[in-house]
Amino acid sequence: MDIAELQEIAQKERFSEKPVQIRCCVAAGCLSANSQTVKQRLEESVTSAGLEAQVQVTGVGCMRLCCNGPLVEVKEKNTDSLGTLYEKVTPEDAPSIIATLNGVETTVQKGDLAQPFFTYQMPIVLENSGKVDPERIQSYIAAKGYQALYHVLREMTPAEVVETVTRSGLRGRGGAGYPTGVKWATVAKAKGDAYGARSDRKFVICNADEGDPGAFMDRSVLESDPHRVLEGMAIAAYAVGANQGYIYIRAEYPVAINRLQTAIRQAQRLGILGSQIFDSRFDFKIDIRIGAGAYVCGEETALMASIEGKRGTPNPRPPYPAESGLWGYPTLINNVETYANISPIIRKGADWFASIGTEKSKGTKVFALAGKIRYTGLIEVPMGTPLQRIVEEMGGGVPDGRVVKAVQTGGPSGGCIPASAFDSPVDYESLTQLGSMMGSGGMIVMDDSTNMVDVARFFMEFCMDESCGKCIPCRVGTVQLHQLLTKIREGKASMADLELLEELCDMVKHTSLCGLGQSAPNPVFSTLRYFRDEYLALIAPVTSKT
Repeated sequence: MDIAELQEIAQKERFSEKPVQIRCCVAAGCLSANSQTVKQRLEESVTSAGLEAQVQVTGVGCMRLCCNGPLVEVKEKNTDSLGTLYEKVTPEDAPSIIATLNGVETTVQKGDLAQPFFTYQMPIVLENSGKVDPERIQSYIAAKGYQALYHVLREMTPAEVVETVTRSGLRGRGGAGYPTGVKWATVAKAKGDAYGARSDRKFVICNADEGDPGAFMDRSVLESDPHRVLEGMAIAAYAVGANQGYIYIRAEYPVAINRLQTAIRQAQRLGILGSQIFDSRFDFKIDIRIGAGAYVCGEETALMASIEGKRGTPNPRPPYPAESGLWGYPTLINNVETYANISPIIRKGADWFASIGTEKSKGTKVFALAGKIRYTGLIEVPMGTPLQRIVEEMGGGVPDGRVVKAVQTGGPSGGCIPASAFDSPVDYESLTQLGSMMGSGGMIVMDDSTNMVDVARFFMEFCMDESCGKCIPCRVGTVQLHQLLTKIREGKASMADLELLEELCDMVKHTSLCGLGQSAPNPVFSTLRYFRDEYLALIAPVTSKT
């Protein structure tokens, strides 16, 4: 495979496209609402209408406005104008949608592609989502897929790739926001002389163990554009000197797993994965490891233990995986969204990427917008976008005449941000200052009917259930914290219990073994910081004994 063959595939794919494109979302959210049957009925209706030569029905990935699925978009080929979006489409709606191509009116619900939910988005990670067929590599190649990998292998040294990623300012999208280029450089330079590590191999891992309640960004990316992640991993492997990669993904993502498996087979068949990629001396294989769904396996040392066939529990650091990781070899771990950013950075340049976002948080961020909000789904916005814009303009605010109260970001490790702070930009530093964190991208909106003690108790229950039990502060501390929060919620607690709650949170934060235990008290801290009056209102009054 060379660039001419790659371009030939792309041209052949574009040439085969028919004048009218009908895209039907077949990501998990719409599939659960019967979109596969909708797609089948659309194809049958096209045939019945004798429009096979003019109309092409394609199953695509997430079209973002998940609350109104199944979604179908009708668009003419090679036009910049917006297509027509149909919402909540049923199989019975298919003939009516096809009839519109002959000028017949339809009563099927139409969406507005010019509304803020869509217009404020800046798709970089999601640029192919809802457009390419995730089950056909030709569709990805036609969208400039694998050109970045070819360019890297043919025209850049590994050091130049690392330097480009460093200069782009990309930070890990999995939680803490560690600079991606620094991590890549550490693995690239690792010689196995630290902590007795082994040196003759290196590994690349994609952390797809997305476990935060309400988060579905990574799942959607994998279901919608799996080749984008494979390409990012291959570029990373070339940069750090690895020849083997693993995607660690939970079993409850069967659609994503199936599409990844298909994508890997297709890439191997074309010589884009495997030995001598693009006729170079670079070899790279990717295997999938399926996890059982334990939340702690999102922590990188626990994840590696699970890949090695051991119980998925964390280990103290150092050594860090970049020095001594999988089976003692230097290992690079990034999450799905981080790898999905690599291809456009190579294609468009580090300066282009660094021009987006804020001074310290570059690029865009994908969020799963959920909770008590009018428009739920997947959004990708530039770093620094105010929360107000996301919640009120893109999300359409809270329905049923209620008032927005807070937004929870960062999952169980994050915190609750009150509406009074919604003018704050969404970036790593600002969210930390507000007592929350970026996390992987879950964003849950709450209205004024939400009791914040209930929120803290919910997340503590999650952490208690998901604690691996390896360290006492997390295993016992989360149980005691949950008991105290329950006591407060039932109106049986005293001020002494509230003081004990705060002391215990501090102990769990500073003595737990891994980041998951250390961050478990965060929802309690943030709700106490902004909604302390709700705790005090539940404290039982002291009964006088005189």
